[in-house]
Amino acid sequence: MNRIQRVSWWYWLANGVLLAAGLSGCPLGMAPAIGLAAVQVLHFGVRERSPRAFPVQVRIGYLVWMLAGLWSPLAFFHWIQLAGTAMAVLLDYCPMARMLSLLPWNRRRPLTWRLVASTFIQPPVRGSILSAT
Repeated sequence: MNRIQRVSWWYWLANGVLLAAGLSGCPLGMAPAIGLAAVQVLHFGVRERSPRAFPVQVRIGYLVWMLAGLWSPLAFFHWIQLAGTAMAVLLDYCPMARMLSLLPWNRRRPLTWRLVASTFIQPPVRGSILSAT
């Protein structure tokens, strides 16, 4: 299936647009982006039926990262998040998914520098990054 045909791609595109609008000074600020991120968590939580499902973990991580960026010392998080969202939409490369794939409950191999490097260097894969690590 073409990535544009997936609902997840449209969610990420909309979140990226809302995040960019919030960062550019839109009067509504970050509220719509945070709201859409929360909707994604709920949608994928219901669809996957478990908060431990990897698509749900990615969306929870995204929402937590966005909320953390509301604290002024961490406001730069939103710029990093915008770059990551753009990578996900344009290249199918999701830095959040790659980071989360390294957590102990998401990997089957020991954590090594080689695993970390290969996780971030390998090109995008079809399906879950978990199947590639």
